[in-house]
Amino acid sequence: MHCPFCAHDETKVIDSRLAGEGRQIRRRRQCMACNERFTTFESAELVLPRVIKNDNSRQPFDENKLRNSMVRALEKRPVPSDELEQAVGHLIHKLRTMGEREVPSRLVGDLVMEELRALDEVAYVRFASVYRRFQDITEFEDEIKRLQRISETAASREQMSLLPELLGKKKT
Repeated sequence: MHCPFCAHDETKVIDSRLAGEGRQIRRRRQCMACNERFTTFESAELVLPRVIKNDNSRQPFDENKLRNSMVRALEKRPVPSDELEQAVGHLIHKLRTMGEREVPSRLVGDLVMEELRALDEVAYVRFASVYRRFQDITEFEDEIKRLQRISETAASREQMSLLPELLGKKKT
């Protein structure tokens, strides 16, 4: 690392600490020539896959674009910003762990819908209406019915898992 004051190429690390919730290392350095001190931050460079758009063009993944689309769907909904950030982080983690260099935009959209469904059903329907380009009210109705079926199925699974526990308690 070159000194930002005198451009000398020899510096020494005098202190290292975790920063940015453990995602970075903060290093205090001292120049061996002029003795000036400065701070650097080190973080892992993890590459996200490129996104293949519907017209077959490729774009770098844009975390801000993803977050903004989710914020727009969640507008005026009772979802805390930390839950939104967790969902964005979860989505980015999924994309990184896929190990793919390129992913279709449809996959990214489906992952966003999955995260939004877990956060807020209204936001999910809002995003789905734009993402799937709903043309009329019947498409909204169909999506809402599909969402209700998913919720009912999940609720029945929860009830089924409680049933054996209750039967076990009666036997004792």
